[in-house]
Amino acid sequence: LIKHLLLATFSVVLLIALMLGWRESIVVGIAVPVTLSATLLIYYLMGYTLNRVTLFALIFSIGILVDDAIVVVENIYRHFRMQDGRTLIRKAIEAVDEVGNPTILATFTVIAAILPMAFVRGLMGPYMRPIPVGASFAMLISLLVAFMVSPWAAYKLLKKKAEHITAEKEMKLLGFYRKVMTPLTHKKKYGWMFLGVNVLLLVGAMSLIGLKWVKVKMLPFDNKSEFQVILDMPEGTPVEQSLRAAQILSQKLTEMPQVTDYEIYAGTSAPMTFNGLVRHYYLRRQANEADIQVNLLPKAQRHLQSHELAKRARILLEPLARKLNVAMKVVEIPPGPPVLSTLVAEIYGPNLKGQFNIGKKVLHLFRTTPGVVDSDIYDVAPQEQINLHVDLKKVAAAGLSVKEVTHAVSMAVHGADVTLAHMPREREAVPILIQMPRSARYNLNALSSLQIQNRKGNLIPLSQVVDIQKTVIPQNIYHKNLRRVVYVIGDVAGKEESPIYAMFKLNKKLDKLKLPDDTVGLKRLYTHLPNLTDHYVMKWDGEWQITYEVFRDLGIAFALVMILMYILVVGWFKSYLTPIAIMAPIPLALVGIIPAHGLMGAFFTATSMIGFIALAGISVRNSILVVDFAEIKMRQGMPVKDAVVEGGAVRFRPMLLTALAVVVGSSVMLWDPIFQGMAIALMAGEVASTILSWGAVPVLYALMYGDKAPVVDEDFAEETE
Repeated sequence: LIKHLLLATFSVVLLIALMLGWRESIVVGIAVPVTLSATLLIYYLMGYTLNRVTLFALIFSIGILVDDAIVVVENIYRHFRMQDGRTLIRKAIEAVDEVGNPTILATFTVIAAILPMAFVRGLMGPYMRPIPVGASFAMLISLLVAFMVSPWAAYKLLKKKAEHITAEKEMKLLGFYRKVMTPLTHKKKYGWMFLGVNVLLLVGAMSLIGLKWVKVKMLPFDNKSEFQVILDMPEGTPVEQSLRAAQILSQKLTEMPQVTDYEIYAGTSAPMTFNGLVRHYYLRRQANEADIQVNLLPKAQRHLQSHELAKRARILLEPLARKLNVAMKVVEIPPGPPVLSTLVAEIYGPNLKGQFNIGKKVLHLFRTTPGVVDSDIYDVAPQEQINLHVDLKKVAAAGLSVKEVTHAVSMAVHGADVTLAHMPREREAVPILIQMPRSARYNLNALSSLQIQNRKGNLIPLSQVVDIQKTVIPQNIYHKNLRRVVYVIGDVAGKEESPIYAMFKLNKKLDKLKLPDDTVGLKRLYTHLPNLTDHYVMKWDGEWQITYEVFRDLGIAFALVMILMYILVVGWFKSYLTPIAIMAPIPLALVGIIPAHGLMGAFFTATSMIGFIALAGISVRNSILVVDFAEIKMRQGMPVKDAVVEGGAVRFRPMLLTALAVVVGSSVMLWDPIFQGMAIALMAGEVASTILSWGAVPVLYALMYGDKAPVVDEDFAEETE
């Protein structure tokens, strides 16, 4: 990650060198280490550690923190080319002053877009919070650097530069842009047609999600160097048999060349992880339970990701697991906050037996639905339980006490330390454990013949003082928020590896499910638990719950972003219409984001959504620069339609440099499975937004105001009066 951080910084500096020159690249490059070092100080003061998320937050910030410096340096560069008799210091000051206010406004719109994401709730909130917090502080610091360090560095480094881009090239660019944009801004018919094409492109891009060409998921699968195989034998299976089954399955795993080694834990849990904590794997201590910890080659030595290897392991082991009568689950380390299982169906109702009946039917639907694997129910198979009831009269007649009988049975079945053995080769005393052999512990005849010595020294068989009753082990009863619940769990694998699509398939089957009260169709809840449990109802949980909470909070954050940006833009431009033209290009980023996800074969994830929200601020920044320059020209007497065209042409260079900086800075994240969605969103969205907004903003502005300028030259107005 540190290597990628340095690579992203070098790439952005190289980009500026190619576009403007090496002196300009040094000026912009100074802003990067100064801003990042100050951001690291903020992380330190806030108690954040250097981890995967915080480092990616810095990489994410590089593409946007150089925007202020690019805008300032490019405008100084433009003013230095003007032959108007001003000194270089005067040109630098006036160049910064010209873009100062819109740059401040644009910076705060980017912060307004990013910062609300820090208020995402649930487990995902603390996980992602360093990104909006770090990026917001980085933007503030970069603004100060752009206004204090960049002008000084530009003056020192550029004052002796001899080669400049001629005005002729700039006039060619302006001429080409005017040739394309003049019909669109001067004729309403062409303007509306242009906007209609943009809307069609947006609708077409959005439809790709409905057509499942782009799939939605909370977080993509990570690429780890391990996974776990969870084995559940039938209840009552001795630990030796569980161990033997685990050994057979482990031996099968060695056929995969990517597996380096494995460890088996039978009758006890594997070392506890965060995932195991949430899924309660640390409680796996029964004799019929076993875990296999599978270790893989390092990521650099294999071309397959761990998720693909886990799927291959499942296919390899499933036939053998069925033959051994083992319920098997292949568990991967989650990329983000863990859940009980990917798919979780919670069954609530008035009767426990009815809940289990429905749960078993739901389990059958899980197992018969393509793409749903590793299905199971939190149910204990029927087993015989032996209850020994002490007869008080018989105990008293035999000269024993209830405590003595209980202690004897406990010692025989569970074992008891009776004394210590001091052995010459041992550093500490060795406890001596008395316990019946395993074969005798499960033999009722052997247990009944257990002899207990009374106070007179006589041996009394256990069968003479207890009554033996055979019953069935009761079911475990689970509760969630004081409501009795039966859990049905499953995972997803195959073409559609997002739980949402598996839920859609299962919902069609659940509509036809027959309930114990002879009704058809199981009611389902998605966002909250039932208020009452007087009727049967199912709640979807698992990864869906976190997906809903995160996208809900991100959606609320995005709505707040739009309101905050609108208020900021209204306050600066003193118009309620101008912000509409400035903010309209925000959704146009989806024209690039969604198709790019489909072409890359990537899920649209929470990190993709974060990238889209961040792009909202960057898109508004570009629009502000165009409109602000156009209104400067309007104050100088230029017609509205000509002013917006010139604003787009003159501000094209900083818009292009900003877009390329975001693309280059984000490209290093493409190879990380988790943050790939953010990289795709930033890169493809920035390209689409820049290209489309370059035309959409002037067209919208011209359609809204026509030939009547919303601003006038105050000095000219006073002279007229």
